[in-house]
Order: sequence, then C-alpha cells, then structure tokens
Amino acid sequence: MTDIITLLVDALGSEQVSLGADVADRSTSYWRPEPTSTLALLRPRSTAEVSQILALCHAHNQPVVLQGGLTGCVDGAISADHEIILSLERMNTIESIDPVSGTVTVEAGVILEVLQTTLAEQGFMFPLDLGARGSCTIGGNIATNAGGINVLRYGMMRDLVLGLEAVLADGTILSSMNRMIKNNAGYDIKQLFIGSEGTMGVVTRAVVKTYPRSTSMNTAMIAVKDFNAVTELLQYLRSALGGSLSAFEVMWGDYFTAVTEPGWHRAPMQRDHAFYIMVETEGSDSHTDTERFNHALEQAFKSSLIEDAVIPKSESERKSLWDIRENFEAILEKKPYYLYDVSLPIQDMPEYVALVREALMKQFSQASCYVLGHVADGNLHLFLCPGEPGKWHEDCDRIVYEPLKQFEGSISAEHGIGTEKVPWLNISRSLAEIAVMHGLKATLDPSNILNPGRVIPLQN
Repeated sequence: MTDIITLLVDALGSEQVSLGADVADRSTSYWRPEPTSTLALLRPRSTAEVSQILALCHAHNQPVVLQGGLTGCVDGAISADHEIILSLERMNTIESIDPVSGTVTVEAGVILEVLQTTLAEQGFMFPLDLGARGSCTIGGNIATNAGGINVLRYGMMRDLVLGLEAVLADGTILSSMNRMIKNNAGYDIKQLFIGSEGTMGVVTRAVVKTYPRSTSMNTAMIAVKDFNAVTELLQYLRSALGGSLSAFEVMWGDYFTAVTEPGWHRAPMQRDHAFYIMVETEGSDSHTDTERFNHALEQAFKSSLIEDAVIPKSESERKSLWDIRENFEAILEKKPYYLYDVSLPIQDMPEYVALVREALMKQFSQASCYVLGHVADGNLHLFLCPGEPGKWHEDCDRIVYEPLKQFEGSISAEHGIGTEKVPWLNISRSLAEIAVMHGLKATLDPSNILNPGRVIPLQN
C-alpha cells in the first residue's frame, strides 16, 4: 500500500477507501463496461472529508479524478492506474427546500431524477432535464454546465445555480451558499466552477432554483418537409405560444427511421418525412393552454408548415413519443459508433450537416450519420457510424470538428471537453482564451492534481 493510500485510510477509515477487487466491479462509465482502473476509489460523506482528501493529495502531488453519475460523453471522468477517484455518491442529501425564495439546497451527489421527484411531491420542479436523469448527479451537472431539453425556456445549469460550496485543490473550503437572485458583491466566483469539469475545484453543495410545478402540459410530435419549415415553425411557435414553449427537439429523418426499425420504437406516424419535431409547452391553466396549443398547430397546418402531427392522449403515450427522441439504443447496435455534441447558428445547420455527411461518405462508403438536437438553442448531436470495423475515432473527429471553423461553431454545446476534445479546443477558443484558462488553473490548482489533462492542454 502506497504512502498516500495509508494516509487516506488513516484519515477516512477503510470503509471509505476501496481498493483492488472492490473497484474492479465498477464499470468505467455508462459507455464503457470494462472494469475501472484506479489507485483507489474514495467515497467521502461530507465536505470536511473532501477537504481532508484534497489536502493530503495536494501535499503528495497525487492526481485526483472526480466522478459523478458516469454518464459523461467525453471521457472526463475516466481514471488511470496512477489516479485516485473521488466520488461524491454518498453525499446525496437534499438539505432543504425554501418555497418562498424558490430554492433547494443539495449535496453534490444527489441524483437529478431524485431531486425532480422530491420537488414534484411538494408542488415544485427543477427544470433541468436530460436523458441521463436517472444516473447523473447535480454536482456533475454543475461541473459540466449541463443543458438538456428545457434550455429554451429555463437556460442551462449555469442559469439555475445561485450559490455553491467547493473545495480547492489544497483542501481550502470555499463556501458561498447564496440564496438570492441578486448578489452583486464583487466577483461571482461560483462561475469558475460551473462548467470547468472539476479542474478548478470540487463542488460539494449547491443552492439551485426551483419553480412552481406546471399544472398543464401539452406535447406533440410534428413532421415537416424541410429545414426551412423547421425554422419557420420555431419562429411561429415562439410567437404564438410565448414563454410557455419549453422544448423544441428536432430529429432528422434518418435518425427517426433508424430508431423505429422493427424491434425498436413503434413509429407513431409515417417514417418518410424529412424532419420530426418534439414540441412541448408548460403552463398553469389546462383549458386555456390546451386551446392555445391546438390553435397554434391548426394554424401551422393551414400555413403548410406541418405535414403531420401526433398529440398524445395520456402520459404513457407522451413518454413513448419522448422515448423516440431520448432512447437511441438501435443506433448503439451499429458499432463502431461515435457520438458528438456541437453548436452553431441555426441557419447554418443544413449546410454543416451536408458537409459532415459528404466527408463521411467519401471516407467510408457504408457509413451512416444520424442527427438530432435541441436546435432551438443551436445544439446538434450526431452519431457517426463508419460501417466498417476499426478504430476510426480520430477520423470522425476531424470530419465533425473541422467544418465548424467556417461557421464559428463550438466543438461542445453541453457535454464539455473532457479528454476527448482537448486536441480540438482551439477551434472554439482563441490562443488568448486558452492562455487565460491556463492562468486560472495554475492559480487554483498549481500542482495540477484535479482532473489533469482534462479541458485544457497540458503545458510542458
């Protein structure tokens, strides 16, 4: 047992330090089922224990990898044999709900779906929502600045955090559990930790916004003929439905066709349309909201913006429609596959997708490219399937990322950088910006022990 492990066991107790076979039973991530590689897995129960861990690791130059729900898509939480894993899965308490201020105070290990369910039982909601809701944690959502399907109305995680507590690399506890919307007292230091993927500090607790639970919801799956109809429909619904429009999710036709093949999802309409859109609104007056929603769809039909539409008659029907958007297991059967998350101006999306497909087919004659996304916030997700065995990740990276330059797009809309996207960071960030990132990292983590090699390139 190495010196640092002995010290950690002495400080925390053996029940919170897992070694050997106890760690090997843990999958690397949701996407990678192979056993975890690590020096040790630490599962503290409090901020004070996180502070102890980091103080010891800082003193011994021991690299630490932070883990949440292990559903990240950019390998940011995958550890190496010489790195220690710090998981906050045992710090999973919902501490308090303040209905007057509209806030909830949580520990970082709280699972998103647990928070959603707990708040719903008391008539409130936490609007962040994504497919990994049953596994991802609030701390991970903060560290990656998670987005999801409701960004159009409520913003990303950065817009939902009022205060947080974080532990710096040397063990210093930085607590700013602000509960006010307005707090203009100097620098907003919490922003350094939101979206920095654990490279600046370990988020241990947070105060996040809640909203009254919607008492009415209207959903539809809509088919349209081309991308012009997609953008025209978005503009029309924003005007007709106003602030009640909470989701506008677009699926390219080939994605819809793939996930509704026999044995997968049942297709609720014909499978030969160019685009399929999930539209959802939230409100407080069921009768009025439904009337307005139906009237908007009728007018869109009359204007030939819509080719077909399905409105669910029950919650189970609504969930089955959303499953088509969120459950893409059919595509994961097409190995090897590579998942991408990018953003760019909405009007440039058709040209960008065409360039990606052209480059992909030029290199792989049997390839497939499946596209979907939040679109209304500029976010696209792409699955590239080369159609032949081999390790083609770098080739597919080049195909996806290089065209973004001409559209001034981003290599990451909501999944972060991790280790996968570090070589491509300069497409979306200037050398001056990257230099500032290095400066911030050097100030808060001078020994580079927190998630080393993630987000920004290592300096010589």
